[in-house]
Amino acid sequence: MAIKTLSYAGSDIGRVRSSNQDSGYAGYNLFFVADGMGGHAGGDIASALCSQRIARADERYADSETAGKALKEIIWEANSVLAATVEEHPELAGMGTTFSGIIFTGDKVTIGHVGDSRIYLARDGEVKQITKDHTFVQRLVDTGRITEAEALVHPRRSVLMRVLGDVEEFPDVDLETIETMPGDRWLLCSDGLSGFVPPDISDRILLSKIEASEATELLIGEALEFGAPDNVTVVVVDVVNASLKTDFTPSAKFVGSSANEIVIDERKGRRFLKVLNPLNLPDLILGRTEDPTDYVPESDEYLEKILKETHSRIFWRKIRQLATVIAITAALVLGVISIYNYTQTLYYVSSLNGHVAIYKGIKESFGPIKFSRVYQETTIDVSSLGEYQSGLVERAIIASDLEDARRIVNQIKLSVPND
Repeated sequence: MAIKTLSYAGSDIGRVRSSNQDSGYAGYNLFFVADGMGGHAGGDIASALCSQRIARADERYADSETAGKALKEIIWEANSVLAATVEEHPELAGMGTTFSGIIFTGDKVTIGHVGDSRIYLARDGEVKQITKDHTFVQRLVDTGRITEAEALVHPRRSVLMRVLGDVEEFPDVDLETIETMPGDRWLLCSDGLSGFVPPDISDRILLSKIEASEATELLIGEALEFGAPDNVTVVVVDVVNASLKTDFTPSAKFVGSSANEIVIDERKGRRFLKVLNPLNLPDLILGRTEDPTDYVPESDEYLEKILKETHSRIFWRKIRQLATVIAITAALVLGVISIYNYTQTLYYVSSLNGHVAIYKGIKESFGPIKFSRVYQETTIDVSSLGEYQSGLVERAIIASDLEDARRIVNQIKLSVPND
């Protein structure tokens, strides 16, 4: 069945960052996201250079095999461009970027993936993650050493094993081709979305019938609602029957850093490469960085180091949880004791075995727990009292202290008629 795509791309700087190191692209047949790393010294430049280079592969291909070969070659070409840029501009050392993209060839989708940006497919009421993160923490999950829940809070969850950029070797590119059909919805996103918005919320939006543009804006909006500590970039692609009439006109749209021009800035006899965005200039001058993402070549030694940190973190988290439970329990016990001790400073007058009696404490009880005891039983017969006064005694007369309780008893005694 002939198909066509309806797409939309959006990117937001988030609530914490001062520059956008993400890039995204929604084109004719090619769609992708790239999340730069390296702080203000190069993350935005890496994702922009990568995106602007790879977007050249947005063409029609005879088949998915040809498309996959072209996509892999352009990814490696982008990697070479980044390496050459670092060689020419040493101040950008360490910069890199993730890349996750799809290219359509008929009813086939070819996927190219490096890093921890993600691709999801919503189909038949279910959302499935297609790509797998190239992180050390994900490797620990895959080998059963930690759980998915532990991975979400791991302090090194952003350490990548594969990136494009200033790396010694050409990174392995995950390539996969799968069939697509009308009704499919594809999501490509940076970890500014997948790392902070709960899956049930993003899944609900993806599975809804709203247009790609609205879905994109809602997903970014949810990331902002959850604090958006990172840049967030989203590309949504809907697959529909080619005969369906729509108002959508395909175009090549860049978002994030790739939407800006990359220029060479001459300052004080030095040449700086930067994305032409006024927000970035102060940070380039000051050399500030706020990017927690890091790249470490894959190695068993580093994997064991992370595993050791994981075990230590889990151990101390359990200790803190136990200490918290003990502290809360102790506070509750002390609170109950304090309340009970306070009640024992109070008195009231009521009935006992048909006689007027003084009680220490309060009349109220909590289940089987009573907060009063008999202090003194008098010889005054409740039945000898008037209806109003006997009713007060049965309901209990509150006294401010023992002396006040005795005064109340004396008044009751004086009110008893003499035989």
